[in-house]
Amino acid sequence: MTSIAEKTVLDRADSLCRARGVRLTAQRRRVLAILCASARPLGAYEILDAMREGSRALAPPTVYRALDFLLEQGLVHKLESLHAFVGCNHPEHPHSSQFLICNSCGEVTELEDEAIARSLGSAASMSGFQPQRRVVEVIGTCAGCAQKGR
Repeated sequence: MTSIAEKTVLDRADSLCRARGVRLTAQRRRVLAILCASARPLGAYEILDAMREGSRALAPPTVYRALDFLLEQGLVHKLESLHAFVGCNHPEHPHSSQFLICNSCGEVTELEDEAIARSLGSAASMSGFQPQRRVVEVIGTCAGCAQKGR
């Protein structure tokens, strides 16, 4: 069953894709729905397992193609350190995100701090480096887990 929050995200994704002239197919929408319903980041094979429940056999390329599309449209982010994916909190505009990843409970918080993005861009430029993607992941302990540990 889809929650109201998930439906809102999926409706926003549909609208964004239509406005961009691309299609959010049923399979792409299903992958996004699975990510939205999850309380934690999911790997491609976890998504595949969730898609296989109650339906025909699917192959990994099906999920990878859907994830590629969702990444290209800015509807999901890939967390490199976890080899996992999360839904984007604000897909309406291109942005560089930063992620706070709790290594105790697995909670991921997406930030969009333009000062961090500018600082990274400036540092890269000064060294002559030309970034293709900027993924900032900070791994540590969230406030909730830190409080429980005290």
